[in-house]
Amino acid sequence: MKVYDLHCDVLYKLAKAENTISFADSPKLQASKKALEAGGIALQVFAVFVSEDFPKEQLFLEAIRQIEIFHREIVGKDDNIIPIYEWEQLGSLKEGQIGAVLSIEGLDMIDGDMHKLKLLLSHGVKLVGLTWNGPNKVADGSSEESSTGLTPFGEEVVSLLNEQNIIVDVSHLSEQSFWDVLPRAKWMMATHSNAQALCNSPRNLNDKQIKALIAKNSPIHVVYYPPFIGDTKKSVEIQDLVKHIEHIVSLGGKHLIGLGSDFDGISEFVIGLEDASKTQNIVRELLESYTMEEVEGFTSQNFERFVMRISREA
Repeated sequence: MKVYDLHCDVLYKLAKAENTISFADSPKLQASKKALEAGGIALQVFAVFVSEDFPKEQLFLEAIRQIEIFHREIVGKDDNIIPIYEWEQLGSLKEGQIGAVLSIEGLDMIDGDMHKLKLLLSHGVKLVGLTWNGPNKVADGSSEESSTGLTPFGEEVVSLLNEQNIIVDVSHLSEQSFWDVLPRAKWMMATHSNAQALCNSPRNLNDKQIKALIAKNSPIHVVYYPPFIGDTKKSVEIQDLVKHIEHIVSLGGKHLIGLGSDFDGISEFVIGLEDASKTQNIVRELLESYTMEEVEGFTSQNFERFVMRISREA
């Protein structure tokens, strides 16, 4: 069954490697092309993420370098990896092709400069997370306890994203930032977040947030990182991740659920979901409880319906 995965950190791993890593088949990558193919991934979102370890003056150049890596190493070397610049392209992907989408995870690198953001977006970015875990000049992240939320500059950023029909990713926002973004964003989703009711992490969404996303018809894609799945378990299994899906379903979100692995950004793994090649394991597990049509919704069709709506209303 084809799968759309809304988040991986391959670009970050390729960029920080001391020696060249091949996207094609390197065992050092959890979401290499070989692993994506084996797992039935038909669409992969590649995040531009710049670690806070970089000196402030180098953040923007590092973001540009990762975008160059996307164009050179991800979509530039294989005719079966198709860059997705317009969502309508999803409908024309052929069997065996993998659509590749650029996203941004955290806007620390623009340092309050709208021109820098416009330059990044011009390279085909389709989704933007305003923060990573900490605060920046746009908003507070999920590890920030202040009540600042979305800043005035952040409001300008959201307006620009709305103008360009770019999806705002709320996965790393603080709760106050989430509520500030909710009425302002034209298109929004959580690309890799779970249910806080089942795992009390600030990176997860509480029921009120989940219901608000459902009311806005905004997708919620579950993440494979064990600390966001189980609070105290020594090992996490696929059934534990499925419980998060079941919880979102119970709140009325069946038509909005999807997957967002966070591969190559995580170092702990769900048993049976150690890399992208194992993706069909969660498909098989879901088919134990849901119909083929429902599972196809979770794996690809829910998100495809969402972005087709963006295309129609753009």
